[in-house]
Amino acid sequence: MSNEQFDMIMKRLDFIEFRQELLFSNSDLDRSIFEYELTREQYRAIMDVMDEFRDLIENGKDYSHRGFENKLYAIVPEHDGDYHMCEELAKGFMDDGRWEEVFMALYGDMPKYSYLKKEQ
Repeated sequence: MSNEQFDMIMKRLDFIEFRQELLFSNSDLDRSIFEYELTREQYRAIMDVMDEFRDLIENGKDYSHRGFENKLYAIVPEHDGDYHMCEELAKGFMDDGRWEEVFMALYGDMPKYSYLKKEQ
């Protein structure tokens, strides 16, 4: 077996194990990650983007949901242009109690989320 084949098998095994972990956790966010077939590596990179946008927001720097979405498309190119995925993941993190300020800053002004401002 070549190193390339071994690496491919190990990546596939990690993907399968990650999907199994998502199924056991079974939150709305986990189901979204599962359905979009994200890898553990992509999930970690998306969390880095969430941290990056939290820092931008906290430091009063410029940000936009378009900029956020472009960062996610770079991580998950197979979903390029799927802004629903970006919004769904950001909301999933908020619903899990993580990066609430990021979701609210990026998407909270949308009419469909007006109820969230009333809850705060």
